[in-house]
Amino acid sequence: MSIRILFCLSITALSLLLTSCEKSFDELEKDPNRPVNAPASLVLRGILNDMYSNVTAEPWGSEQRYNQFYDSNYNYYATNEYSWTTTPLNFYTLKDVIKMEQEAKRAGAADVNPYSALGKFFRAYFYENMTRRVGDVPLSEALQGQTALEPKYDDQKTVYIQILKWLEEANTDLTAVITKGDNTLAGDYLLGNDLRKWQKVVNTYKLRVLINLSKKEGDTDLNIKQKFADVITNSAKYPVMTSMDDNLQFIYNSVTKYPRNQDNFGQNATRENMAKTYIDLLVVQQDPRLFVVAEPAAAKLKAGLKPTDFAAFVGASSGEDLQDMSTKALQGEYSFQNRKRYYTTYAGEPVFIIGYPELQFNIAEGINRGWSTGNAADYYQKGISASMGFYGLKDGDNTVTFSRDGGISNFDTYTVKFTMANYLAQPTVKYAGNTADGLKQILTQKYLAFFQNSGMEAWYNQRRTGVPTFLTGVGTGNSGRIPKRWQYPNNERTTNGTNLNATLMSQYGGNDDINATMWLLK
Repeated sequence: MSIRILFCLSITALSLLLTSCEKSFDELEKDPNRPVNAPASLVLRGILNDMYSNVTAEPWGSEQRYNQFYDSNYNYYATNEYSWTTTPLNFYTLKDVIKMEQEAKRAGAADVNPYSALGKFFRAYFYENMTRRVGDVPLSEALQGQTALEPKYDDQKTVYIQILKWLEEANTDLTAVITKGDNTLAGDYLLGNDLRKWQKVVNTYKLRVLINLSKKEGDTDLNIKQKFADVITNSAKYPVMTSMDDNLQFIYNSVTKYPRNQDNFGQNATRENMAKTYIDLLVVQQDPRLFVVAEPAAAKLKAGLKPTDFAAFVGASSGEDLQDMSTKALQGEYSFQNRKRYYTTYAGEPVFIIGYPELQFNIAEGINRGWSTGNAADYYQKGISASMGFYGLKDGDNTVTFSRDGGISNFDTYTVKFTMANYLAQPTVKYAGNTADGLKQILTQKYLAFFQNSGMEAWYNQRRTGVPTFLTGVGTGNSGRIPKRWQYPNNERTTNGTNLNATLMSQYGGNDDINATMWLLK
């Protein structure tokens, strides 16, 4: 290569370097190969996926073991320990919410539009998920980019005040958008872009939030009782779900396969058995849902019991030593998942993110507590009826199916007689009135209806109320305690350590302890 060519190349490189120095960092940071814009509808799909995968979570996951619905008896895959450490927060999803709103505006939407209205609901939803997991979280200085790299933490009460404000605004904005006839929402694969259904979801969720705040019912700033009564007594302003058709739920198919299906039968079917906390409640109440979700214990059948005898179903204590549980499960002493229902189809059953049965029990609980007028027994019974219907149970003869040989190819069917009136008339089920016993009945039935649904709502309700009693022991770890929270994520320690330490001191005496009690529960 000649000296002339080398000289020219050097001059060119120097010119490029000087040109680059004249550009700002923001300009240099841009990747020309990556898009900077996307339709709001596409961003919405990602947010909805995060609602399901990052919060609700799929059935038969670890969340449902923490709810004590089922147990793992094979520690290669999982244990039943509450060995919690850190939890991720949802700020990346919240950034997507902001991006969704911006993209809707960029495309010409009005200030109040379907995406901005839902954006307020998503803020409330993801912020509540974060705060009830850890306690205080950054809010007033969060999501501001480089202007607030180390946002302060807002106390949990402030966060809940803002959550309720967002939900009120979301309802107001949805009313305006619906009245205007704005049908520009797209990308909604959960509710088919139906804004009226989304408005029902917003207000149904608001009642969940208010019920979660039951220990703060006397707080005049939160004004929980009045907010609850406003929703219950003014359905025109605050529409809520009116049937199972309004459920916010994730539906499985041959592409998004139900987590328990024939592809993973060999991995899970005998390595997981039903939990005593859940099974015993069904047995005591002579509840036919038992025959739909579980199979009789083989040892009980060998002892002479019939497959449709309630006493033939046995769950393992979540606190049992895992090796002992494994041995007993192999000996047929425990009930397994119903293989016909959970392993023979890819579609399975939908999983509720926010569901109609929970709504009925939440309303019943609020009335029981004196927050609003109404007949708690009616809502209590509607919740039970809706849950029974979810499992296909109806008055009269019901067909139930159990595996004949422990596989998924040979099944025997049996007939179970059921009438809702007889079920509700049982002393353990008949509503005891607006008393402590009546409240316990509502909470118990809510727990049963949460089976494999709504993520960890069963656990959150148990944490708040103590119903049902969770079983502990060497198998659950944590010194026989059910934890009350998660630790803050490690990236907060490295990027926002000063503020994190300050909030840990104000909340928990400086310790990021999973057994500490947050403001919400005091």
